[in-house]
Amino acid sequence: MLVGSLVVAAIASLAIGYAIAQSNNSATSTSRPAATVDDTGDGIPDPPSIETNAVVKGTPLPDVSVATLDGTEVALSSLVGQPLVINVWGSTCVPCRKELPDFAAAHLVYGDRVRFVGVSFLPPSDREEQFARDRGVQYELYYDATGEFVNDVGIAAFPVTLFVLDDGSVVEQRGQLNEQQLVDLIESELL
Repeated sequence: MLVGSLVVAAIASLAIGYAIAQSNNSATSTSRPAATVDDTGDGIPDPPSIETNAVVKGTPLPDVSVATLDGTEVALSSLVGQPLVINVWGSTCVPCRKELPDFAAAHLVYGDRVRFVGVSFLPPSDREEQFARDRGVQYELYYDATGEFVNDVGIAAFPVTLFVLDDGSVVEQRGQLNEQQLVDLIESELL
């Protein structure tokens, strides 16, 4: 009797799981592709999109601090005054690794008109700093070792890039970007 009940429960669980998976697949197949592709040609597949971050478009940049490599606290409010591109990244994040060279390239073109800032969600370290520099990043790097910035912005999936006007208001937020997408957003939202 017990074995029969377990078999029935297992079959019912599989059937329910299959039905849920099918309904999720049909719901997502119309809005975004289920398979990942390698849009940049670097051999690393792009991850599926996960809409888990809070929407901060239209809100002011949070009044929190991040740290330099040597641990000096820097208030985000002190960065306001010119358009900002704030890229939240970490060396352990595959999509972050893919986009860093694109941010470095855009910085070379727009760095005199837009302030580029990288904020790593990992603790300050020479390794993290060198990781970014090895990918061409020459703009300011900060660290959110306490998680205060990430929490206040509501970030759950990385990378995230905030486009901030000179008055400190966030006008756009995006996940992983390539160079052309980044350039288009800088042109349309900040300049």
